[in-house]
Amino acid sequence: MKKKYNVTLWIFIGLVAGIVLGLMMPEFLVTPLAVISSIYMSALRMMIYPLVFCSLVVGIVGIGSIAKTGKIGFHAIAWYVGTTALASALGLVLPKMLGLGKGITITMMETDTQAATFSGLLDTITSLIPGNPFTAFTEGNMLQVLVFALIMGFSALVLKDKAKAFVDICNSVNEISILIIGKVMLFTPLGVFASIACVMHSNGISTMIELGQVMLALYITYFIYAVVIYGGMVKLFAKYPITKFYKDVAPAALNAFGTCSSSATIPISMQCAQENLGIQEEICSLTLPLGATINMDAVSILMSFMITFFGTACGIDIPTNLMIVVLFSNVLLSIGTPGVPGGAIAAFAALSQIAGLPTGVMGVYISVNTLADMGATCANVLGDLACSTVISRKLGMYNKDKA
Repeated sequence: MKKKYNVTLWIFIGLVAGIVLGLMMPEFLVTPLAVISSIYMSALRMMIYPLVFCSLVVGIVGIGSIAKTGKIGFHAIAWYVGTTALASALGLVLPKMLGLGKGITITMMETDTQAATFSGLLDTITSLIPGNPFTAFTEGNMLQVLVFALIMGFSALVLKDKAKAFVDICNSVNEISILIIGKVMLFTPLGVFASIACVMHSNGISTMIELGQVMLALYITYFIYAVVIYGGMVKLFAKYPITKFYKDVAPAALNAFGTCSSSATIPISMQCAQENLGIQEEICSLTLPLGATINMDAVSILMSFMITFFGTACGIDIPTNLMIVVLFSNVLLSIGTPGVPGGAIAAFAALSQIAGLPTGVMGVYISVNTLADMGATCANVLGDLACSTVISRKLGMYNKDKA
Protein backbone atom coordinates (compact mmCIF):
# COMPACT_ATOMS: atom_id res chain seq x y z
CA MET A 1 0.00 0.00 0.00
CA LYS A 2 1.31 3.43 -0.93
CA LYS A 3 2.14 5.56 2.10
CA LYS A 4 0.05 8.69 2.51
CA TYR A 5 1.79 11.99 1.78
CA ASN A 6 2.10 13.78 5.14
CA VAL A 7 1.92 17.45 4.17
CA THR A 8 2.34 18.67 7.74
CA LEU A 9 5.58 16.72 8.24
CA TRP A 10 7.02 17.97 4.95
CA ILE A 11 6.03 21.56 5.76
CA PHE A 12 8.07 21.37 8.95
CA ILE A 13 10.95 19.82 7.01
CA GLY A 14 10.72 22.57 4.39
CA LEU A 15 10.57 25.20 7.13
CA VAL A 16 13.69 23.91 8.92
CA ALA A 17 15.59 23.37 5.66
CA GLY A 18 14.66 26.88 4.46
CA ILE A 19 15.85 28.45 7.71
CA VAL A 20 19.17 26.63 7.57
CA LEU A 21 19.73 27.44 3.88
CA GLY A 22 18.65 31.05 4.33
CA LEU A 23 21.32 31.69 6.95
CA MET A 24 24.12 30.56 4.63
CA MET A 25 22.58 30.95 1.18
CA PRO A 26 24.86 32.10 -1.65
CA GLU A 27 23.58 34.97 -3.76
CA PHE A 28 23.16 32.91 -6.94
CA LEU A 29 20.32 30.93 -5.25
CA VAL A 30 18.31 34.02 -4.29
CA THR A 31 16.76 34.62 -7.72
CA PRO A 32 15.63 31.03 -8.49
CA LEU A 33 14.18 30.60 -5.00
CA ALA A 34 12.44 33.98 -5.28
CA VAL A 35 10.89 32.81 -8.58
CA ILE A 36 9.66 29.57 -6.97
CA SER A 37 8.22 31.54 -4.06
CA SER A 38 6.50 34.00 -6.40
CA ILE A 39 4.96 31.20 -8.53
CA TYR A 40 3.68 29.45 -5.41
CA MET A 41 2.14 32.63 -4.01
CA SER A 42 0.47 33.43 -7.34
CA ALA A 43 -0.99 29.92 -7.55
CA LEU A 44 -2.31 30.24 -4.01
CA ARG A 45 -3.82 33.68 -4.57
CA MET A 46 -5.35 32.61 -7.90
CA MET A 47 -8.52 31.16 -6.32
CA ILE A 48 -8.81 33.41 -3.26
CA TYR A 49 -11.35 35.86 -4.70
CA PRO A 50 -13.75 33.26 -6.12
CA LEU A 51 -13.36 31.23 -2.90
CA VAL A 52 -14.09 34.19 -0.62
CA PHE A 53 -17.07 35.34 -2.72
CA CYS A 54 -18.70 31.95 -3.22
CA SER A 55 -18.06 30.62 0.28
CA LEU A 56 -19.64 33.74 1.78
CA VAL A 57 -22.71 33.48 -0.47
CA VAL A 58 -23.11 29.78 0.33
CA GLY A 59 -22.54 30.45 4.03
CA ILE A 60 -25.23 33.14 4.16
CA VAL A 61 -27.76 30.95 2.36
CA GLY A 62 -26.93 28.03 4.63
CA ILE A 63 -27.22 30.06 7.81
CA GLY A 64 -30.58 31.44 6.66
CA SER A 65 -32.03 27.97 6.20
CA ILE A 66 -30.62 26.76 9.51
CA ALA A 67 -31.97 29.78 11.38
CA LYS A 68 -35.50 28.74 10.41
CA THR A 69 -35.24 25.80 12.81
CA GLY A 70 -36.02 28.27 15.59
CA LYS A 71 -34.45 29.07 18.92
CA ILE A 72 -31.53 26.66 18.54
CA GLY A 73 -30.31 28.24 15.31
CA PHE A 74 -30.81 31.78 16.60
CA HIS A 75 -28.95 31.16 19.86
CA ALA A 76 -26.11 29.33 18.08
CA ILE A 77 -25.61 32.03 15.45
CA ALA A 78 -25.74 34.77 18.12
CA TRP A 79 -23.13 32.87 20.15
CA TYR A 80 -20.77 32.23 17.24
CA VAL A 81 -20.94 35.72 15.74
CA GLY A 82 -20.63 37.37 19.16
CA THR A 83 -17.63 35.34 20.30
CA THR A 84 -15.95 35.74 16.90
CA ALA A 85 -16.28 39.53 17.17
CA LEU A 86 -14.86 39.38 20.72
CA ALA A 87 -11.97 37.18 19.57
CA SER A 88 -11.21 39.48 16.64
CA ALA A 89 -11.12 42.53 18.92
CA LEU A 90 -8.87 40.71 21.39
CA GLY A 91 -6.53 39.68 18.60
CA LEU A 92 -6.25 43.26 17.36
CA VAL A 93 -5.75 44.91 20.75
CA LEU A 94 -3.57 42.39 22.61
CA PRO A 95 -0.65 42.27 20.12
CA LYS A 96 -0.43 46.07 20.34
CA MET A 97 -0.32 45.87 24.13
CA LEU A 98 2.37 43.18 23.99
CA GLY A 99 4.36 45.17 21.42
CA LEU A 100 4.67 42.20 19.06
CA GLY A 101 6.89 43.02 16.11
CA LYS A 102 8.63 45.97 17.76
CA GLY A 103 12.40 46.02 17.42
CA ILE A 104 12.34 43.85 14.31
CA THR A 105 12.13 44.73 10.65
CA ILE A 106 11.04 42.21 8.03
CA THR A 107 12.37 43.09 4.61
CA MET A 108 10.36 41.84 1.65
CA MET A 109 11.49 41.56 -1.94
CA GLU A 110 10.58 44.74 -3.81
CA THR A 111 8.42 42.85 -6.30
CA ASP A 112 6.34 41.44 -3.42
CA THR A 113 5.55 44.78 -1.85
CA GLN A 114 2.14 46.10 -2.87
CA ALA A 115 0.94 47.78 0.30
CA ALA A 116 -2.42 49.51 0.00
CA THR A 117 -3.36 52.92 1.34
CA PHE A 118 -6.16 53.88 3.71
CA SER A 119 -7.54 57.39 3.42
CA GLY A 120 -10.08 57.14 6.24
CA LEU A 121 -13.10 55.25 7.55
CA LEU A 122 -15.61 57.58 5.86
CA ASP A 123 -13.95 57.24 2.46
CA THR A 124 -13.86 53.49 2.90
CA ILE A 125 -17.57 53.36 3.74
CA THR A 126 -18.54 55.49 0.73
CA SER A 127 -16.60 53.23 -1.62
CA LEU A 128 -17.91 49.93 -0.25
CA ILE A 129 -20.54 49.45 -2.97
CA PRO A 130 -18.77 48.37 -6.16
CA GLY A 131 -19.90 50.44 -9.14
CA ASN A 132 -18.61 47.58 -11.27
CA PRO A 133 -18.36 44.23 -9.44
CA PHE A 134 -16.03 42.83 -12.11
CA THR A 135 -13.64 45.72 -11.52
CA ALA A 136 -13.64 44.91 -7.80
CA PHE A 137 -12.41 41.40 -8.66
CA THR A 138 -9.85 42.47 -11.27
CA GLU A 139 -8.43 45.30 -9.14
CA GLY A 140 -8.35 43.16 -6.02
CA ASN A 141 -10.64 45.33 -3.89
CA MET A 142 -11.43 42.77 -1.20
CA LEU A 143 -13.85 44.99 0.75
CA GLN A 144 -16.00 45.55 -2.34
CA VAL A 145 -15.91 41.82 -3.10
CA LEU A 146 -17.12 41.11 0.46
CA VAL A 147 -19.95 43.64 0.22
CA PHE A 148 -20.98 42.33 -3.20
CA ALA A 149 -21.03 38.79 -1.77
CA LEU A 150 -23.23 39.96 1.11
CA ILE A 151 -25.67 41.63 -1.29
CA MET A 152 -25.86 38.58 -3.55
CA GLY A 153 -26.06 36.16 -0.61
CA PHE A 154 -28.95 37.92 1.12
CA SER A 155 -30.72 38.42 -2.21
CA ALA A 156 -30.44 34.69 -2.91
CA LEU A 157 -31.79 34.03 0.57
CA VAL A 158 -34.88 36.15 -0.18
CA LEU A 159 -35.49 34.62 -3.62
CA LYS A 160 -35.10 31.05 -2.30
CA ASP A 161 -35.83 28.54 -5.10
CA LYS A 162 -35.61 31.19 -7.81
CA ALA A 163 -31.94 31.68 -6.92
CA LYS A 164 -31.17 27.97 -6.64
CA ALA A 165 -29.25 27.88 -9.93
CA PHE A 166 -27.02 30.75 -8.80
CA VAL A 167 -26.42 29.16 -5.38
CA ASP A 168 -25.61 25.83 -7.06
CA ILE A 169 -23.02 27.60 -9.22
CA CYS A 170 -21.51 29.24 -6.13
CA ASN A 171 -21.45 25.83 -4.43
CA SER A 172 -19.66 24.33 -7.41
CA VAL A 173 -17.14 27.20 -7.71
CA ASN A 174 -16.56 27.02 -3.95
CA GLU A 175 -15.82 23.29 -4.13
CA ILE A 176 -13.59 23.77 -7.20
CA SER A 177 -11.69 26.56 -5.43
CA ILE A 178 -11.16 24.43 -2.34
CA LEU A 179 -9.99 21.54 -4.52
CA ILE A 180 -7.51 23.71 -6.44
CA ILE A 181 -6.17 25.34 -3.29
CA GLY A 182 -5.89 21.88 -1.76
CA LYS A 183 -3.79 20.70 -4.71
CA VAL A 184 -1.64 23.83 -4.52
CA MET A 185 -1.17 23.12 -0.82
CA LEU A 186 0.55 19.86 -1.77
CA PHE A 187 3.42 22.06 -2.96
CA THR A 188 3.41 24.06 0.27
CA PRO A 189 6.62 22.40 1.59
CA LEU A 190 8.48 23.65 -1.50
CA GLY A 191 6.80 27.06 -1.30
CA VAL A 192 7.59 27.38 2.42
CA PHE A 193 11.18 26.28 1.79
CA ALA A 194 11.74 28.89 -0.92
CA SER A 195 9.87 31.69 0.88
CA ILE A 196 11.43 31.27 4.29
CA ALA A 197 14.90 30.87 2.79
CA CYS A 198 14.56 34.24 1.07
CA VAL A 199 13.14 35.85 4.20
CA MET A 200 15.93 34.43 6.37
CA HIS A 201 18.54 35.53 3.86
CA SER A 202 17.20 39.09 4.00
CA ASN A 203 16.43 39.30 7.73
CA GLY A 204 18.51 36.77 9.68
CA ILE A 205 17.75 34.61 12.71
CA SER A 206 16.05 37.45 14.61
CA THR A 207 12.96 37.00 12.43
CA MET A 208 12.43 33.39 13.50
CA ILE A 209 13.10 34.21 17.15
CA GLU A 210 10.43 36.90 17.00
CA LEU A 211 8.02 34.53 15.24
CA GLY A 212 8.64 32.01 18.02
CA GLN A 213 7.67 34.65 20.57
CA VAL A 214 4.52 35.39 18.58
CA MET A 215 3.60 31.68 18.62
CA LEU A 216 4.13 31.53 22.39
CA ALA A 217 1.95 34.62 22.94
CA LEU A 218 -0.64 33.18 20.56
CA TYR A 219 -0.93 29.87 22.44
CA ILE A 220 -1.14 31.64 25.78
CA THR A 221 -4.01 33.71 24.33
CA TYR A 222 -5.73 30.56 23.03
CA PHE A 223 -5.48 29.01 26.49
CA ILE A 224 -6.74 32.08 28.34
CA TYR A 225 -9.59 32.57 25.88
CA ALA A 226 -10.69 28.92 26.14
CA VAL A 227 -10.55 28.90 29.94
CA VAL A 228 -11.94 32.37 30.68
CA ILE A 229 -14.50 32.82 27.87
CA TYR A 230 -15.64 29.27 27.14
CA GLY A 231 -15.12 27.89 30.63
CA GLY A 232 -16.62 30.99 32.20
CA MET A 233 -19.73 30.88 30.01
CA VAL A 234 -20.23 27.16 30.65
CA LYS A 235 -19.95 27.75 34.41
CA LEU A 236 -22.03 30.95 34.44
CA PHE A 237 -24.83 30.10 32.00
CA ALA A 238 -24.93 26.29 32.09
CA LYS A 239 -23.92 25.77 35.73
CA TYR A 240 -21.55 23.07 34.49
CA PRO A 241 -18.24 22.55 36.37
CA ILE A 242 -15.34 23.86 34.27
CA THR A 243 -12.94 21.00 35.07
CA LYS A 244 -15.61 18.40 34.29
CA PHE A 245 -16.44 20.14 31.02
CA TYR A 246 -12.85 20.03 29.78
CA LYS A 247 -12.48 16.42 30.89
CA ASP A 248 -15.65 15.47 29.02
CA VAL A 249 -14.62 17.18 25.77
CA ALA A 250 -10.93 16.19 25.85
CA PRO A 251 -11.19 13.49 23.10
CA ALA A 252 -12.64 15.98 20.60
CA ALA A 253 -10.16 18.72 21.57
CA LEU A 254 -7.15 16.40 21.15
CA ASN A 255 -8.40 15.11 17.79
CA ALA A 256 -8.88 18.70 16.59
CA PHE A 257 -5.34 19.57 17.69
CA GLY A 258 -3.88 16.63 15.78
CA THR A 259 -5.93 16.93 12.58
CA CYS A 260 -6.25 20.74 12.29
CA SER A 261 -9.80 20.12 11.08
CA SER A 262 -12.95 21.07 12.98
CA SER A 263 -15.05 19.41 10.25
CA ALA A 264 -13.23 16.08 10.61
CA THR A 265 -13.72 16.28 14.40
CA ILE A 266 -17.53 16.57 14.19
CA PRO A 267 -18.19 12.81 14.74
CA ILE A 268 -16.05 12.78 17.91
CA SER A 269 -17.59 16.06 19.08
CA MET A 270 -21.06 14.57 18.60
CA GLN A 271 -20.08 11.56 20.68
CA CYS A 272 -18.66 13.73 23.48
CA ALA A 273 -21.73 15.99 23.41
CA GLN A 274 -24.27 13.19 23.68
CA GLU A 275 -22.47 10.61 25.82
CA ASN A 276 -20.38 12.83 28.12
CA LEU A 277 -22.27 16.13 28.25
CA GLY A 278 -25.74 14.63 27.91
CA ILE A 279 -26.78 17.01 25.12
CA GLN A 280 -29.76 15.92 23.05
CA GLU A 281 -29.16 15.14 19.39
CA GLU A 282 -31.56 17.89 18.31
CA ILE A 283 -29.09 20.41 19.75
CA CYS A 284 -25.68 19.06 18.80
CA SER A 285 -26.74 17.93 15.30
CA LEU A 286 -27.29 21.61 14.54
CA THR A 287 -24.80 23.50 16.69
CA LEU A 288 -21.71 21.39 15.95
CA PRO A 289 -21.85 21.37 12.12
CA LEU A 290 -22.82 25.05 12.21
CA GLY A 291 -19.90 25.76 14.55
CA ALA A 292 -17.47 23.94 12.26
CA THR A 293 -18.61 26.31 9.51
CA ILE A 294 -18.83 29.73 11.17
CA ASN A 295 -17.24 29.48 14.64
CA MET A 296 -13.70 30.64 13.96
CA ASP A 297 -12.89 32.47 17.21
CA ALA A 298 -9.32 31.23 17.49
CA VAL A 299 -8.72 31.69 13.76
CA SER A 300 -9.83 35.30 14.22
CA ILE A 301 -7.31 35.69 17.04
CA LEU A 302 -4.65 34.08 14.86
CA MET A 303 -5.29 36.31 11.85
CA SER A 304 -5.51 39.46 13.97
CA PHE A 305 -2.28 38.57 15.79
CA MET A 306 -0.38 37.99 12.58
CA ILE A 307 -1.71 41.06 10.80
CA THR A 308 -0.76 43.29 13.72
CA PHE A 309 2.66 41.64 14.01
CA PHE A 310 3.46 41.88 10.30
CA GLY A 311 2.22 45.46 10.15
CA THR A 312 4.59 46.48 12.96
CA ALA A 313 7.50 44.41 11.64
CA CYS A 314 7.10 45.78 8.10
CA GLY A 315 6.92 49.37 9.36
CA ILE A 316 3.28 49.80 8.36
CA ASP A 317 1.19 51.73 10.84
CA ILE A 318 -2.31 50.23 10.85
CA PRO A 319 -4.56 53.04 12.17
CA THR A 320 -7.48 52.38 14.50
CA ASN A 321 -10.01 53.12 11.74
CA LEU A 322 -8.49 50.48 9.50
CA MET A 323 -8.28 48.04 12.41
CA ILE A 324 -12.06 48.43 12.83
CA VAL A 325 -12.53 47.60 9.14
CA VAL A 326 -10.27 44.56 9.54
CA LEU A 327 -12.27 43.50 12.62
CA PHE A 328 -15.62 43.49 10.78
CA SER A 329 -14.09 41.88 7.69
CA ASN A 330 -12.62 39.21 9.97
CA VAL A 331 -16.07 38.38 11.36
CA LEU A 332 -17.55 38.18 7.84
CA LEU A 333 -14.74 36.03 6.49
CA SER A 334 -15.13 33.57 9.36
CA ILE A 335 -18.52 32.61 7.89
CA GLY A 336 -16.85 31.17 4.83
CA THR A 337 -13.59 29.86 6.29
CA PRO A 338 -13.51 26.09 5.58
CA GLY A 339 -13.14 23.89 8.67
CA VAL A 340 -10.22 22.02 7.10
CA PRO A 341 -6.41 22.18 7.49
CA GLY A 342 -5.13 25.46 6.07
CA GLY A 343 -8.64 26.87 5.79
CA ALA A 344 -7.55 30.19 7.31
CA ILE A 345 -4.95 30.88 4.62
CA ALA A 346 -7.46 32.34 2.14
CA ALA A 347 -9.01 34.49 4.87
CA PHE A 348 -5.61 35.77 5.97
CA ALA A 349 -4.69 36.61 2.39
CA ALA A 350 -7.89 38.65 2.10
CA LEU A 351 -7.38 40.45 5.42
CA SER A 352 -3.73 41.19 4.75
CA GLN A 353 -4.76 42.99 1.54
CA ILE A 354 -7.38 45.01 3.43
CA ALA A 355 -4.77 45.93 6.05
CA GLY A 356 -2.35 47.03 3.31
CA LEU A 357 0.40 44.51 4.10
CA PRO A 358 3.05 43.51 1.55
CA THR A 359 2.06 40.36 -0.33
CA GLY A 360 5.38 38.80 0.67
CA VAL A 361 4.18 38.24 4.25
CA MET A 362 2.09 35.32 2.98
CA GLY A 363 5.21 33.19 2.64
CA VAL A 364 6.21 33.80 6.24
CA TYR A 365 2.65 33.31 7.48
CA ILE A 366 2.22 29.99 5.67
CA SER A 367 5.46 28.71 7.20
CA VAL A 368 3.94 28.93 10.69
CA ASN A 369 0.28 28.38 9.75
CA THR A 370 0.20 24.66 10.58
CA LEU A 371 1.65 25.14 14.06
CA ALA A 372 -0.69 28.05 14.77
CA ASP A 373 -3.70 26.27 13.24
CA MET A 374 -3.36 23.24 15.53
CA GLY A 375 -4.09 25.32 18.62
CA ALA A 376 -6.70 27.42 16.82
CA THR A 377 -8.70 24.36 15.69
CA CYS A 378 -8.57 22.89 19.19
CA ALA A 379 -9.93 26.13 20.68
CA ASN A 380 -12.64 26.40 18.00
CA VAL A 381 -13.92 22.89 18.77
CA LEU A 382 -14.00 23.73 22.49
CA GLY A 383 -16.11 26.76 21.55
CA ASP A 384 -18.53 24.59 19.54
CA LEU A 385 -19.02 22.25 22.50
CA ALA A 386 -19.30 25.12 24.98
CA CYS A 387 -22.02 26.67 22.82
CA SER A 388 -23.87 23.36 22.64
CA THR A 389 -23.64 22.93 26.41
CA VAL A 390 -24.97 26.39 27.20
CA ILE A 391 -27.85 26.19 24.71
CA SER A 392 -28.88 22.70 25.84
CA ARG A 393 -29.03 23.84 29.48
CA LYS A 394 -30.83 27.07 28.65
CA LEU A 395 -33.47 25.25 26.59
CA GLY A 396 -33.65 22.29 28.97
CA MET A 397 -32.73 19.85 26.20
CA TYR A 398 -30.22 17.63 27.97
CA ASN A 399 -29.96 14.45 30.02
CA LYS A 400 -30.41 15.51 33.64
CA ASP A 401 -28.23 12.59 34.79
CA LYS A 402 -25.25 14.21 33.06
CA ALA A 403 -25.72 17.60 34.74
